[in-house]
Amino acid sequence: MSSSSSFTSEYVYDVFLNFRGEDTRFSFVSHLHAALSNAGVNTFLDDKKLEKGAEIGPELLRAIQGSRISIVVFSKTYITSSWCLKELEQIMKCRRNYGQVVLPIFYHVDPSVLRHQKDGYGKALQATAKRRQSGGEMRKYALINWKIALTEASNISGWDTTKFGTEVELISRIVEDILRKLDSGLSNITEYPVGLDTRVQQVIRFIENQSSKVCLIGIWGMGGSGKTTTSRAIYNQFHCKFVEHSFIENIREVCEKENKGIIHLQQQQLLSNVLKTIEKRFMGKRALIVLDDVSTFEQVEALCGNRKCFCSGSVLIVTSRDVHILKKLKVDYIYSIKEMDEIKSLELFSWHAFREPCPKGDFRELSSSIVAYCRGLPLALEVIGSYLRDRTTQEWISVLSKLERIPDDQVHEKLRISYDGLKKDTEKDIFLDICCFFIGKDRAYVSEIIDGCDLYAGIGITVLIERSLLKVEKNNKLGMHGLLRDMGREIVRERSIKLPGKRSRLWFHKDAHKVLTENSGTETVEGLVLKSQSTINVCIKTETFKEMKNLRLLRLDHVYLTGAFEYLSKELRWFHWQGFTCEYIPDDFYLGNLVVFELKHSNIKQVWNETKLMDKLKILNLSHSKHLTRTPDFSKLPNLEKLIMKNCPRLSEVHQSIGDLRNLFLINLKDCTSLSNLPEKINQLKSLTTLILSGCSKIDRLEESILQMESLTTLVIKDTGVKEVPYSVIRLKSIGYISLCGYEGLSHDVFHSVIRSWMSPTMNTFPRNNWDFLTPIVRSLPQLRTIWIQCHSENQLTQEFKIIFDDQYNYINCTELEVLQIPNLSLRSHLIGMSCPTVMDTLGNSISQGLSNNVSSNFFLPGGNHASFLAYTGEGPSAPFQVPKDVDCHMEGIVLRVVYSSTSETMAADCLTGVLIINYTKCTIHIYKRDTVMSFNDEDWKNVASNLGPGDNVKKLKHIFN
Repeated sequence: MSSSSSFTSEYVYDVFLNFRGEDTRFSFVSHLHAALSNAGVNTFLDDKKLEKGAEIGPELLRAIQGSRISIVVFSKTYITSSWCLKELEQIMKCRRNYGQVVLPIFYHVDPSVLRHQKDGYGKALQATAKRRQSGGEMRKYALINWKIALTEASNISGWDTTKFGTEVELISRIVEDILRKLDSGLSNITEYPVGLDTRVQQVIRFIENQSSKVCLIGIWGMGGSGKTTTSRAIYNQFHCKFVEHSFIENIREVCEKENKGIIHLQQQQLLSNVLKTIEKRFMGKRALIVLDDVSTFEQVEALCGNRKCFCSGSVLIVTSRDVHILKKLKVDYIYSIKEMDEIKSLELFSWHAFREPCPKGDFRELSSSIVAYCRGLPLALEVIGSYLRDRTTQEWISVLSKLERIPDDQVHEKLRISYDGLKKDTEKDIFLDICCFFIGKDRAYVSEIIDGCDLYAGIGITVLIERSLLKVEKNNKLGMHGLLRDMGREIVRERSIKLPGKRSRLWFHKDAHKVLTENSGTETVEGLVLKSQSTINVCIKTETFKEMKNLRLLRLDHVYLTGAFEYLSKELRWFHWQGFTCEYIPDDFYLGNLVVFELKHSNIKQVWNETKLMDKLKILNLSHSKHLTRTPDFSKLPNLEKLIMKNCPRLSEVHQSIGDLRNLFLINLKDCTSLSNLPEKINQLKSLTTLILSGCSKIDRLEESILQMESLTTLVIKDTGVKEVPYSVIRLKSIGYISLCGYEGLSHDVFHSVIRSWMSPTMNTFPRNNWDFLTPIVRSLPQLRTIWIQCHSENQLTQEFKIIFDDQYNYINCTELEVLQIPNLSLRSHLIGMSCPTVMDTLGNSISQGLSNNVSSNFFLPGGNHASFLAYTGEGPSAPFQVPKDVDCHMEGIVLRVVYSSTSETMAADCLTGVLIINYTKCTIHIYKRDTVMSFNDEDWKNVASNLGPGDNVKKLKHIFN
């Protein structure tokens, strides 16, 4: 996990729908929304479009940010809506920064026309900006952002309505795709799986014939041939049939990166994903394990060397470029990935070059010639095809002439065509930075660093993804094919093969160590990483950095610097020093340009002697600093966005200046066990979205003023001294995920349980004079306008309340209906009823259990001779009531509550009950015999409902069957 990824927020919605309602709402979008809902996909549909203000409000912003997938429906008049474009701008930001999946649907719109704003779309976009934005600068800014968002979104592979026979077929395919993407257990596979199914089925057929043994499969092929893609596809299709499963990728890369790579994989990946100890976890269980890109026999031995610990029917898949490793393992079957044939090669190339399965007319001959030089290598077809998308004929001819001069075996040179074709040096710099330092890091984290270097991460990373030079993997991590990584590093190395101190980037341990110990660094060096290969700190003199005046990126792990810190570059943007040995940051260390500053596992007791201006700093990470007692003064860190101080056990004070940080959106103080309180000013943080205090055992309360945190969506305060959920938490307007006092999950799922706890007989904290805490519940259930609450206190008082809300979620009527003395209750129930189509919860510890598992439909609460919603409260066997005249045919349930005042000795005789429903209007009688807690099955209820009409006079009798 990257150092900035301190917490993964839970999603509030599965899908956010962005669309132009006048074009699509009443047909395509409504049908799509219904299909998604029927498939169990939690979808946000902004029917009202909330166009009351110029800017997107916090509720809508939360819906966009809190969705796993955004579906953008591009229609003919889409770009005439500034609201749609503003939503799209936010959606694409979430894609860039948080890895949100974006799925475009081109609803009778040509993607290429939209991509380049042709055929009048450009003028329409300008008109929208002019109409909606006041001021020339604002219009210009909006227009640029909208153009970028449109281009970026229309370049994503999506769904074109013109290529499907019916909308029903298209919607069905979209729903299937969404369900597949929502399966978090799946690994990412290629965007265009040409020829993949044939490979997958061939391997699976062999596996299925080996069910009586532990099956070991080898997948062999050259780099870029599709070994990983094939194994991922097998894993996706097959993993659900196994009790345990794990996909471990990039083994060769990890083991090359650090000497202890095998141990790292064994402990951090396999053990965390599949087992704590291989023998204990796998014994007697069927398992599927994929070991991807193995380069030595010892790697497999270290990870899964003993087949005996796997149960029969288990499958181990190993991919490798070296067939001798697979033979030495004595695998049961080696699947050799061959070069793609000419037909499939042309199809794969065309998908990347034209977004279609066949070349366009003018490019047919050129496409065939270029494909021939790619020699059936999928990676080359993908990279070169992506590079040539939307280019002129002359540019295609130029690429072909370069390919003609490159020998067949020089794959790197073929791939380099795409790198050389990058128009801007900033894009090349971003590619090389990621190649050398940031593969596997969080995209948002890397974007902060790259933006801090003035390299424009937003557009740069997007271009690299479009060119297939970079991918965004699971959990928003940046990924890159090994051949592309090697190509990029070779570009850096070849600029100074013999003198590493004259290279722009130093990532290899021996090269970095040589430069630092021999004092051979030059102003050419822009980035350097040195990780100690042992637990003993490497000692380096600071003077060795004197000539590296352009050093932007520096990471030191367990390195001890001696000398004056003034020698370190003033151009540093990223400084990651794990195991910092000083007690405070030296005064002569210039920090003015730092964007990310990380001192994890440090020895600091205080951050610095005197607060220094760091107006560019975005991320400050001081986690695992065992001696740190207080945070720094934040008054000169005006643009700080993330504060991460996990596991600082002596930290006891947070400086009050934290409340002045207007851009701070993450605070992580997990496991700071000496921290007993937070400054009051912290509640003024209106931009804060995530607050993590879990494990801070001395924190025992949350202030009511937390309500001022109007942007807070994620609140994690488990394992602390806080014993009860404050009312202020429920009232937070934007809260989406809560982990507090044993309650954990999405807020709309947690709220009901929290309120039930407040109404428990053991609690005496129910807020009877202020019902604002219920507003979030009403807001989350748009149909809800009236709430009845009945609760019992320890002294047997039953209190009933009725709260009515208006359209703005203000309670306009709140009355305490009645207070009853009910003596000697043997059974006590706590009931929340809501007059809307939602689940009814019956909350008692005994008679409510079965009912809460079965009642899940609409209901009405019968009125009558009682002031509350109970039909009958006196002693006796019957309850007369009248069916509401406005209930019509949609009535789906009746709630009957029976309160027994008998003793425990006589209760046993009354355990079997029956219900008689007599309709005096229709002259019908129905008898039902059930257990104490009962619910009608579908057939029974149809009989009941068919004999209960609006306004009917009915008597319901409880009857004992002896």
